[in-house]
Amino acid sequence: MSRGAPTPAGLRTTGLRVAVVALTAAVGTALASCGLQPAASYVPKADPGSIEHIEGLPDDAAITVTAKNFTEQLVLGKIAVIALTAAGFHVTDMTNVPGSQAVRQLMLDGKADMTFEYTGTAWLTYLGHKEGIPDPEKQFEAVRDADAANGLTWLPPAPMNNTYALAVRAGAVDELGGITKLSQLKDLPVSQRTFCVESEFNSRPDGFRPMLEKYGLKLGSSGKDGVPTRNVKILDTGTVYTATADGTCNFGEVFTTDGRITSLNLQVLADDKGFFPAYNGAPVVNTATLDEYPGIKDVFSGLTPKLTNDVMRSLNRKVDVDGEDPGDVAFDWMVSEGFVTAP
Repeated sequence: MSRGAPTPAGLRTTGLRVAVVALTAAVGTALASCGLQPAASYVPKADPGSIEHIEGLPDDAAITVTAKNFTEQLVLGKIAVIALTAAGFHVTDMTNVPGSQAVRQLMLDGKADMTFEYTGTAWLTYLGHKEGIPDPEKQFEAVRDADAANGLTWLPPAPMNNTYALAVRAGAVDELGGITKLSQLKDLPVSQRTFCVESEFNSRPDGFRPMLEKYGLKLGSSGKDGVPTRNVKILDTGTVYTATADGTCNFGEVFTTDGRITSLNLQVLADDKGFFPAYNGAPVVNTATLDEYPGIKDVFSGLTPKLTNDVMRSLNRKVDVDGEDPGDVAFDWMVSEGFVTAP
């Protein structure tokens, strides 16, 4: 899962809007010509639970939910669709959109009303800042305040923080002196400082080299505070997880909510010096839509706090490892939490 490079906040061109519309139309036409429905349109039917019908909501109240086209976003998008349907809205499901910028433009143009977005993505990619803010609360507040001028309201974020991290296979923790946090890397012999990373992480300004420097290590050095280049393998994202699990390297780059962390029995090292930016997921709603239907806040007020890293790893794993449909995964979790009930 790649979040992309930072993009200036002013990149809101007519060309991009046309591209989004053209892409949507092309996909829709292609599917219609084949007599198929897009996979993203499937959502199990659900009745209200703790999420109740919004009092006074008009019978014709309509809302559009959008999300990006990777597993976690699909699950979060389906959660939003199910929640808002239970609240009484006629929901248009516009999840599975290719790319962060396309989703952003749909929100800015008012063609979508709600999405789950990451604080770090908005700060770095959409708003054009060069450095993220590691403190989750401060990062959220900065994004919330800045995006208000763009007609978007950020509701309180979830505990889930889908940021970068390093992980170690659980079976090697004791072999490596009981390591649990990044600051302990410098205590290991140079020969044990072996890493598997993807090419983007290896070159990002918030990536591998500056992370090592933050923790007192030098990439390319063979000294006692070094990580020789021979100790670093550049691999595809998926391969990093399996290579870390099978011992090809002691430490691998991961995303903290990836289901493979659990399925491959990896252990995330604590970022105890707060290097990595915060990427907490939060509901983002068009301000005009929220002004019209303020009850949307209540729909997510009880739901969002339940979305922890452990929960997202479990839900993502059900899709990526067990092969379940994102809509079913979202529905089953929401029923288990009592947010909705099965018809």
